[in-house]
Amino acid sequence: MPAHLWDYEPDHLEATVSELLVATATSSDALVDESVREVLHELREHLRMDVMFLSEISGGRRTFKHVDAAPGSEVVKTGGSSPLEESFCQCVLDGRLPGLVNDVPRQPNFDQLPKTPFRVGAHLSAPVVLSDGRVYGTLCAFSFAGDESLTGRDYEKLATVARITAKRIDQRRQRVNDEEMAGWQLEPIEPGKATSPWGKRGRNA
Repeated sequence: MPAHLWDYEPDHLEATVSELLVATATSSDALVDESVREVLHELREHLRMDVMFLSEISGGRRTFKHVDAAPGSEVVKTGGSSPLEESFCQCVLDGRLPGLVNDVPRQPNFDQLPKTPFRVGAHLSAPVVLSDGRVYGTLCAFSFAGDESLTGRDYEKLATVARITAKRIDQRRQRVNDEEMAGWQLEPIEPGKATSPWGKRGRNA
């Protein structure tokens, strides 16, 4: 992925990255396939963050669906989870933290924020919102040290990739739904015989 790509304006960036993802799409069944993971890796390095992750929110927990970390910075792992209320993700969603924080310990409400087992300096977080309006989770990045060079433009890059990721998840889920619907077949209605309005599954049901 060309380095200058991240200098594009948000709309141009979203269109260009989306085109690249279509061109490099894999046949993986994963909601987050290898092409998306590569984008997250490139963005983490561009923002000079130590860790970037995509989380899914469900049942009051935050699950790390994909984690990209710099060597020696593997403080969270793909597949791990933790209570949502103990996360900075929730703080951003409910407004206790802005989407971009240059140095978390310098926040006026730092003492009221969830405690972490490692120092979080710079922190960026954007919601991943699906087409039906549901919040799938968040796309977050952080460094152990503060970074005063980060600006709103950097946050927009993260938010843009969060939107792209949401679209990919929507597309994958729609494909799964279409495949499931294709496995159903309608029953002919015979006179005097009640039948389920839902038909029946295919031969493998």
